[in-house]
Amino acid sequence: MKIMISVSDKEKAKGVQSPYCKAFLAVWVKPDELEMVSPSRSSIPDLRDYDGVLFAGGKDINPKYYQETVKYPNLVQIDEKRDAFEFELFDRAHRCRLPILAICRGLQMINVKFGGTLYQDLNSEASVEREHNMQSAPRSQPTHTVTLTDPESQLAETFTGSCLVNSLHRQAIKRLGRGLKVTAHSEDGLVEAVESADAYPFLVAVQWHPEEMLDLPQARKLFENFVTKCRGPAAPR
Repeated sequence: MKIMISVSDKEKAKGVQSPYCKAFLAVWVKPDELEMVSPSRSSIPDLRDYDGVLFAGGKDINPKYYQETVKYPNLVQIDEKRDAFEFELFDRAHRCRLPILAICRGLQMINVKFGGTLYQDLNSEASVEREHNMQSAPRSQPTHTVTLTDPESQLAETFTGSCLVNSLHRQAIKRLGRGLKVTAHSEDGLVEAVESADAYPFLVAVQWHPEEMLDLPQARKLFENFVTKCRGPAAPR
């Protein structure tokens, strides 16, 4: 089995100290079963050599991809190289029907890829009842709940009813992309999780950061479920 973790150049430099790597190691994935990739790579890897892809958190998606200009230049932070790299990587992973897990920016990237839009700044554009942006508490500490909205979803294999999550985002899904379905939302109505609306093997995207909360069983279970899906089709290498 081989899992690709798509991250920023800065995150890739952390190596096995990255929270994303640590999350996989915590659910008994071996270090040599992981590979971190970033936009500094000269080309997209051959997806036939991998059994799943995780799209990690990071900077904002350029609003041009959902037909908007940057409204808040002092807030919106863009990584053009990563946008281009991950849109192409997602296309290839999706065509190969590889299991896909996406976190925070990853959820937003996938929504835009499916034709959806984002709130560029929640506090300016959305009616939110709580602060979602960069909680003051430690990243491992939950600050609000999300509620499962689809008991038949793949996310329902991770938790039922509701679960506690952290909150480290300034942007969120505004209009849902075609081909996606909402599977969880926050108390104030924001989309917190989506997945493929068709019979895709495994495509789960969440707005929170489960890799920072592995002491909570639901966070750990999400990684366990993803790894199980990746191990399913894995061929000896």
